[in-house]
Amino acid sequence: MQEQLTNRAAVVTPAPDGSGAARNASLQDLAMALQQQEARKVDMVVQAGRIRAEGGNLLLTENAPVLGPDGVTLTDQVMRPTSVADEGIAEKLRIPLAYLRRMRAERPSLYDANVNGWLEADQSRKLMLRTFNPGAGDGGIGVLRAVLSDSYRRIDSFDVLISALEGVKESGHPIEITGCDLSERRMVVRIESQAVRVRAAELLKGYRSPFSGQTGDQCPIVSAGFVLSNSEVGAGAYTITPRITVQVCTNGLTMTKDAYRAVHIGARMDEGLIRVSEDTNEKHLALIQAQTRDAVATFMDADYVEAKLREIERQAGREVADPAKTIEVIGKKLRFSETVQQSVLNHFIKGGQPTAGGILQAITATAQTLTDADAAYELEAQALAAMALV
Repeated sequence: MQEQLTNRAAVVTPAPDGSGAARNASLQDLAMALQQQEARKVDMVVQAGRIRAEGGNLLLTENAPVLGPDGVTLTDQVMRPTSVADEGIAEKLRIPLAYLRRMRAERPSLYDANVNGWLEADQSRKLMLRTFNPGAGDGGIGVLRAVLSDSYRRIDSFDVLISALEGVKESGHPIEITGCDLSERRMVVRIESQAVRVRAAELLKGYRSPFSGQTGDQCPIVSAGFVLSNSEVGAGAYTITPRITVQVCTNGLTMTKDAYRAVHIGARMDEGLIRVSEDTNEKHLALIQAQTRDAVATFMDADYVEAKLREIERQAGREVADPAKTIEVIGKKLRFSETVQQSVLNHFIKGGQPTAGGILQAITATAQTLTDADAAYELEAQALAAMALV
């Protein structure tokens, strides 16, 4: 995974396009991007024998259903696999992913031969394809978003967003949406309480924000919150994860062990264009709404935040005698790139807190500076585990 680093003031501005990519977007930008996606989505279950690789793209043959302005028409469809779709192809066909990507980049004919050979080995096997219809300027080539099991249960991000916000509304708790990300892999929405703020003087003692220069002693406050995340392409369940925000630097501490999860596993589906009944969809969304309401009650609570702070503080005070070596060892264990390791070290030095808590703050600060939304999400989720390794 490639990471691009920038300073906090220059984090990527919201830029929804045809695929809906956005980083640190507003709720309005996110909703617009998701609606753009909804207009282009076509999902289907097909037999492997109807799929062919040609020139590094995939061709769906024998009357593939395509959704257009006049409804569903039947035609052959050429689709360009995303990196996520390649992961699905590699997993379903048991082709090493690194090799698959190298073939696409360097030898498309070899990619075609390998993919077609393994598709032909079990032509009756059913796969779910999540796709986007071609957009303007795409030359008639659609997007293959994911290759999944025919028992994968769709929980789409626009529906998740609306239902989750209804759950927050039902709770009556005042919240602020502090940023939204949307990539080809997942949607992320960061939510912060406007009412639950707790002193964290011990955790922030001696810490200095690498962004503003303000110290934790001047502003020893954290606020309650949580993160909503959902993947439409098999990259994770619908999840509500508690998150504590450090006010002096807006670093986010996510408690992944306490997360609510709703997995994307359902009954096997018949071949053809996928249509979900209104009744089934309503049941799924009602569960999401109820889970979000429960999450607000659990996570937006001062006692919960206090208890989590005490757990973090028990590990945060450990001194770090050799920060460069410590970050190198942690980085290798958690698979941080060299670029991220260097950024963590720089933020650790700027933070001025020579402890395990300083490592925690340096990792979460680095996560804020990544322009790759998925890299940022994954790095922040590892921060507490990294502190424990110290």
